[in-house]
Amino acid sequence: MGASKTDHFTDTQNQIATLAKALGHPARVAILEYLMNVDSCICGDIVNELPLAQPTVSQHLKELKTAGLIKGSIEGTSICYCIDQNALETLKSYFSAIATSLLKKKYSCC
Repeated sequence: MGASKTDHFTDTQNQIATLAKALGHPARVAILEYLMNVDSCICGDIVNELPLAQPTVSQHLKELKTAGLIKGSIEGTSICYCIDQNALETLKSYFSAIATSLLKKKYSCC
C-alpha cells in the first residue's frame, strides 16, 4: 500500500493543517469566540448562541474536538467544552514564526 499524501509532510505541518482546516468554517470560529468569552459551557448554551440547529452545532463541536482545538468533559447528561490552550499555543507559535521570518527578510510582495 502506498504512502498517503500526509506522509510526505512533517508532523508539525500536518498538525497546523488540521488546526487550520478546523478553523475553515465561520461557525467553528464563532464557537471558539464564544468559548473565549466563557469559562466553560454546555452544548445547549452554544446552540442558543448560533443560528444553527443542534445537530449542526454538535458536528462543528466534533470537528473542533477532533482537531484538538477544544476539549470536552461529560457532566451528567451534558458535555462541557473549553478551548485547548496547547492547540492555541501551537497556532500562536506557528504564525509568530511566520511573522518574524517575514519581518527579518523585509519581504515585499508584488
